[in-house]
Amino acid sequence: MTETSGTLGPGAGVTAVGGRRRWLRRAVLGVGVVSVGTVGIGLGVYAKLDGNITPDHDAAAELARYEKERPTSLVRGARNILLIGSDSRAGDGNRKYGRDSGTERSDTAILLHLAAGRRSATAMSLPRDLMVDVPRCLRPDGSRGEPMFTMFNQAFQQGGSACTIRTVEMLTDIRIDHHMVVDFHGFKDIVDAVDGVEVCLAKPVDDREARLRLPAGRVTLDGEQALGYVRARKSLGNGSDTARMDRQQRFLGALVNKVQSDEVLLNPVKLYPLLDAATSSLTTDPALASLRGLYELVRGVRDIPAERVQFLTVPRESYAYDANRDQLVEPDAGRLFERLRTDAPITVTREMPVRGDSVTPPSEPVPVPAFRGNTATRGTCG
Repeated sequence: MTETSGTLGPGAGVTAVGGRRRWLRRAVLGVGVVSVGTVGIGLGVYAKLDGNITPDHDAAAELARYEKERPTSLVRGARNILLIGSDSRAGDGNRKYGRDSGTERSDTAILLHLAAGRRSATAMSLPRDLMVDVPRCLRPDGSRGEPMFTMFNQAFQQGGSACTIRTVEMLTDIRIDHHMVVDFHGFKDIVDAVDGVEVCLAKPVDDREARLRLPAGRVTLDGEQALGYVRARKSLGNGSDTARMDRQQRFLGALVNKVQSDEVLLNPVKLYPLLDAATSSLTTDPALASLRGLYELVRGVRDIPAERVQFLTVPRESYAYDANRDQLVEPDAGRLFERLRTDAPITVTREMPVRGDSVTPPSEPVPVPAFRGNTATRGTCG
């Protein structure tokens, strides 16, 4: 679920491009919401909201243990943030989604790359069923698991955010600078705090597994329905994880558009519950575990043109030994990782011939390799 932002402070403003907000303010749920709250709230309220954010000290300690094995940052000023949607069944309201086994998985994972100088932003989704090498990680019970080749979301189950970060870094050779985790209950509370989010459905949905029953057309989803909508696989789209990730990204856009409307921002009765829900749902690395930390991260992104804010899924295809799993498409995935690692330009397109999830450039020269994806100019119902 997931990543996935705006900054509103004195003089910041909100610029509409093509009638829409910046996508980055859409992608990072908590960041966009939290940054809004730094204006016009009392010190007591600020302190309460600031204290809501949970710092992930355990992950920081585990990553420090493996510092020598981690990639180095190659470009000064560029930032890579891993956004993780947790499917934990523990905690208030989450148990009805399944038995609490004491573990959790990353139901959604997005690697958000902010270019140096904030000239562009790219959000790359990682399929939860992608087959990857998971390193030896510290388990919740204090033991250490053995390295294994398994589904990507097993990394979070085995060793939480630190294990997920190390897995992504091994896969991509990209240094993860920050991370954010949001769970089921926090996601629902955020949606309910803005009185729901509108989506467009081409046909009715009746999905018992996702606890979702909706009519066709424009529908305003409450928190419970929204959770089913972003998690459903069998009843929406073509059933692939790629289609589900695309739907998640577009829903986040609609959510933060709603957050940034005057109906919410200028209404204290709605604004405080929203800020409380957003900050309470976040677990981040210690450097981001404050309103100030989040604001410092995103304050430079407000001027990124909508066409330079883009999202895509890592080039993938069905795993050779199990059609229900994914594997990377090479050399396309490696080419994408290299461009993110070196802060090189990336082009996304919906129209070019597709091989896997990426595209082979046509015979006519193009300035940079193109990958299947979308920019912020795409409508949420398009």
